[in-house]
Amino acid sequence: MEDLSEQSIRQNCPHCNTHSQAFLYPLKETNNFHIICDGHPLVEGHILIIPKQHLSCVGEYPDYLFKEFIKLNKKVSQFLKKEYGSVSSFEHGIFGQTVFHSHIHYLPFKGKSVDIVPENKLSQISDLSELKILFKKDKGYLFFSLENKLMSVDTNLTAPRFFRDRFAIALGREERADWKSMHNNQKLMQEAQKESESIQRKWKLFFR
Repeated sequence: MEDLSEQSIRQNCPHCNTHSQAFLYPLKETNNFHIICDGHPLVEGHILIIPKQHLSCVGEYPDYLFKEFIKLNKKVSQFLKKEYGSVSSFEHGIFGQTVFHSHIHYLPFKGKSVDIVPENKLSQISDLSELKILFKKDKGYLFFSLENKLMSVDTNLTAPRFFRDRFAIALGREERADWKSMHNNQKLMQEAQKESESIQRKWKLFFR
């Protein structure tokens, strides 16, 4: 049985509660993960991978979850590359989170790293397993990828919605940066619904 603290976390976490707004447009469910359309997408093709277990970030995943995540990461990346022509990803790794349950963002984006981090305070990493090292060393990180280029960002730049705000600006979608404000904008949410339904159709056809 869950103790009271675990129950409280699940009741108050939108990524533990599968009846929340976040799960309106599911794509795939496994024993350990959900793949869903972001409920407040920056652009069509914005997808999240969310573990069912309440963990802070990929760096905290136990080995068995990390291995499954790597497979799902490849699946989502292949889908976006084929259907939308490009793929980028980001995770706040605790720093900059506004929902404190691991969720990795994927979206089509053809820009350069300088479009996201003009300060150029970043380091390349060789593979996703380095996130576990960064988490152990620094208790968190800022991670993003552009196609096959993986990078961590100087955490001194940390701010709420760090990547979401910057990708929104780079994509010309500043009005979608703050997902809480977007949620209260009927026009934007109607657009988001159409985009999410489009992703669902494309996903179903791609993996049939």
